[in-house]
Amino acid sequence: MRLFVALPLPEEVAQSLLLIQGGVPGARWQTRDQLHLTLRFIGEVDNQTAIMLDEALAGIHAPAFEIQLHAVGQFGGKHIHSIWAGVRKNGALDHLQRKVDSAIRRIGEPQDQHKFTPHVTLARLRHPEPGKALEWLTHHALFTSAEFTVGAFQLYSSKLTSDGSIYRVEQDYPLEGAYGEIDD
Repeated sequence: MRLFVALPLPEEVAQSLLLIQGGVPGARWQTRDQLHLTLRFIGEVDNQTAIMLDEALAGIHAPAFEIQLHAVGQFGGKHIHSIWAGVRKNGALDHLQRKVDSAIRRIGEPQDQHKFTPHVTLARLRHPEPGKALEWLTHHALFTSAEFTVGAFQLYSSKLTSDGSIYRVEQDYPLEGAYGEIDD
């Protein structure tokens, strides 16, 4: 099973992202079901490891918090391979990501080799026209979503297909104070 941990996006925020997609030949734009903010990619694991991951993630205690998507960018340098929406700097997000990463490493999974760069992938590019991709990035540079509450994080499974990845929520982990809960 191929797994990762991510934040779901509320409908209003996802719709604002879908509205700016398009105009880059060679881009495979993400569908609504593919939009999320990855906290930690895990990769292929067996059933026993998946159970241990669930238990470790369920033990995370962190407060709900507000977040906002802001700006766009790309990965790949001169050879752009993906376009993304960034996240306004947020200490609570960084705190949650460190807790998730620590829980995953405690059960024996290797440390993630990538530095955490909070983003929502919007498109994957194959043989893009660099000028069109740069034009899109310039045009949408000031993108900002509505602020929203992060009330949970989720464990997702991912199935790779020729049409892109299919994601499924395997487990939901509410944060403290989310969904009208009263903190003691």
